[in-house]
Amino acid sequence: MFKVNPYRPGAGLMPMYLAGRDEDISNIEQMFMASTMNVPTQSVIFSGLRGVGKTVLLNKLQKIAEDMDIFCRHIEIEERNDFISQIATCSQAFLRKVSAKEKFKHLIQKPLDAIKSLVVSFDPNDSTFSLSLQDRELYQSANLTQSLMEVFTTIGETAFKSETPICFFIDEIQYMKEAELGALIAALHRTNQLGYPVMVVGAGLPKIYKMLSDEKSYSERLFLYEEIGTLTEGQSRKAIVEPAKRFGISYTDEAIDEIIRITKGYPFFIQQLCQIVYNNMKNEMIVRSDIEDSIPAFFKVLDTGFFKVRYERCSEGDKKFIFAMVRCGELPCTVSNIARQLDKNVKQISPTRAQLINKGIIYPVRHSELDFTVPEFSGFIQRTSEYVQWDEEESI
Repeated sequence: MFKVNPYRPGAGLMPMYLAGRDEDISNIEQMFMASTMNVPTQSVIFSGLRGVGKTVLLNKLQKIAEDMDIFCRHIEIEERNDFISQIATCSQAFLRKVSAKEKFKHLIQKPLDAIKSLVVSFDPNDSTFSLSLQDRELYQSANLTQSLMEVFTTIGETAFKSETPICFFIDEIQYMKEAELGALIAALHRTNQLGYPVMVVGAGLPKIYKMLSDEKSYSERLFLYEEIGTLTEGQSRKAIVEPAKRFGISYTDEAIDEIIRITKGYPFFIQQLCQIVYNNMKNEMIVRSDIEDSIPAFFKVLDTGFFKVRYERCSEGDKKFIFAMVRCGELPCTVSNIARQLDKNVKQISPTRAQLINKGIIYPVRHSELDFTVPEFSGFIQRTSEYVQWDEEESI
């Protein structure tokens, strides 16, 4: 028999009850309001580990912005995805919206030329603009920063004159290429200086703070940085209780405490465990034994999905680096300690360290310290047969 389950674990799936983000939402709403009044504001960057709900928050904020008649587009960066093609497509969509009003059609040509130059110069796989060799040379540019700045300032001017503010929602910023990130920061900075209503709301892993500051020193003033972490005990209780309440299902305090203990307040883990518990519940009151009975299934789902997809992206050398991190005992751990576990020096393991950071598996916490971007990943590693075998061999 089909049972409606109110819990929704998944990548960016909106939960039935969004717990613990009210203050963040309220703050950004005020910034959106300023944008609708043609008042430029700071852009916003959310950072946090996997599973804390960054994408969910981005999607929620985009819906709010759209309801306020702000032009919005969602851009998801992937290692194989080109940011340039996506930002060009989004900018063209903005121009289509503006050109639908006859009195603003004269504002289109300048930004369209800027987009054309960006695409012709830095997106070789795009065939949007069919140009003659002579025209192509006319639009060709060798400077990505200057080209993207031209796009942002011209669409910004159009946004200002048409009173149509723009907000780009950019997810997984940590996968942006260095040159693209630097160009984005510079373009956004210049657009803000000119007073145009263009902003970015982005999200990514904790490493993005260093990426942004390394690219441009003024990025600290350009962005409002917000760290998205685990839910507090009170917030976790609401995330557990509120979705089930709609269907007449409740929890004992002991059951709630056990869920919080196991999930440690990570929103994705709460949704995943509660979904399993809800599917297996025997009565309308969920008790602690229902939680305990669901724990094996909970870890099996995580191990075969959430954890495994990231583990499988690792090479053999990557895995040994990860094993050494786990063997250090306490996380975050120092690079020197990891090198000691591998019987190597720090310089020898630096390429693997950089590779794992680029893959989004680990991130630098403080100087020379590392941790996993995936919560509870060390527990998963300890449950793998590969780690057990490696640990035994290293102990001999």
